[in-house]
Amino acid sequence: MTGSTANPEKPLTIEVGRTDAMRRIAVRAREGDLPGLFWLGGFKSDMRGTKALALDAWAAERRRACIRFDYSGHGESGGDFVEGTIGRWLEESVEVFEQFCVGPQVVIGSSMGGWMALLLARELARRPAPRVSLKGLVLIAPAPDFTEELMWKGFSSDIRHQIETTGVWLRPSEYGDPYPITRNLIEEGRQHLLLGGTIEVGCPVHILQGAQDPDVPWKHAFALAHRLPADDVVLTMIQDGDHRLSRPQDIARILAAVAEMG
Repeated sequence: MTGSTANPEKPLTIEVGRTDAMRRIAVRAREGDLPGLFWLGGFKSDMRGTKALALDAWAAERRRACIRFDYSGHGESGGDFVEGTIGRWLEESVEVFEQFCVGPQVVIGSSMGGWMALLLARELARRPAPRVSLKGLVLIAPAPDFTEELMWKGFSSDIRHQIETTGVWLRPSEYGDPYPITRNLIEEGRQHLLLGGTIEVGCPVHILQGAQDPDVPWKHAFALAHRLPADDVVLTMIQDGDHRLSRPQDIARILAAVAEMG
């Protein structure tokens, strides 16, 4: 059981960080049976997205605990998006996880949330006798190291120069307004890179990847799979899937992967 409200439509607010770095994080917590479900959204996404709502509805039908939240600068949380970094959002993820979760958890991470899930698992492994354990990870189009591998290395010299000199570049997006990509996001992200070595997560991992994903290429999912312990990794390639993987058939595959974790 979680120690939070049973009404997931009324978000709670917690404070993360100190003094000038403090931000208010909105959390929707559904009480229920274990293993609980913990949602980690993507870059510029929020906890009211199609996949997050489908996961919460699935949990409600089965009386399972389910935690969703918005990173700072996202959705209903406070803070400015341009101040966001991987470390900042990881701090929030760990804080929400520790405050709202008890016992075994299945962590579901989408895109950047996949990177967050892996970093969260590493953080938990460093702590002696944690009261929360990982039952499994379900990673949807996971994007570990995306600030370096999928952004910086692919940027033109002109874009790199603009980021280095002005501190920000507005990246066009198919999903709405341009995304501000800051120098701080890129530079701080280098402190959290994972693909350079083995990634020990201590639990089974199921990766779901669209072969037609223009944002996180399928080769990125293969690179991640090679860094994980082979015995506990399943990689599902969805041949006609895009990055969002939000179609009914995609949602069904995601929920089936969650169900297999227990």
